[in-house]
Amino acid sequence: MAKVGYIFEANSYDAFDADKEWMRQYGCVQVVEESVGHETLRPRWKQLMSNLERGDELVVSKFSNAVRGLRELAALIELCRIKVVRIISIHDKIDTDNKLFPDTTPAEVLSMFGALPEEVAVLRKSSDKIIRLQQSISIPITKKSMSKTERDKKIVDMYNNGHSIRDIWKESGVRSKSTVYSILNKYKVQLNRTPGRVPGIRK
Repeated sequence: MAKVGYIFEANSYDAFDADKEWMRQYGCVQVVEESVGHETLRPRWKQLMSNLERGDELVVSKFSNAVRGLRELAALIELCRIKVVRIISIHDKIDTDNKLFPDTTPAEVLSMFGALPEEVAVLRKSSDKIIRLQQSISIPITKKSMSKTERDKKIVDMYNNGHSIRDIWKESGVRSKSTVYSILNKYKVQLNRTPGRVPGIRK
């Protein structure tokens, strides 16, 4: 018999630290934290479900934080019924043993069921948006901000990594393709791109 907590680290979920502390104070031997990056497959949640044993207690921050819809909630409740696992949801104020939150009414439980799909959608949408922004936003190095040394290194690196002379010319911001060749010659880069050309420094 073990007490285990679970929290999905949604970017918009502000009660993360407080809930984690609540779980520790309650006596959870482990608090499983699922990162936003693993939200699609949720490997830690699946592992937790498979590791639950008869008589264990599962503590979640909120049902909308732990499951992704009414179907998953129903599956969770059925699994815990079969394994005789007690479920405690801190913010929904639900305890399947009816000990921690005896004042919670059936109407409040039904209200939680009704609000679950919308709460899940808001939580996941906010996290997905932040992930997309983090993946797509990068700090570009402008052509003017690069020193000559940085520019030359970029040209050499691009050539060695297989970029075409045309792409290198556009990306580096030099005046012409001949400048690209001059820089490659300067650093004694072996040129072997042009079909029929013998590899070597351009004359």
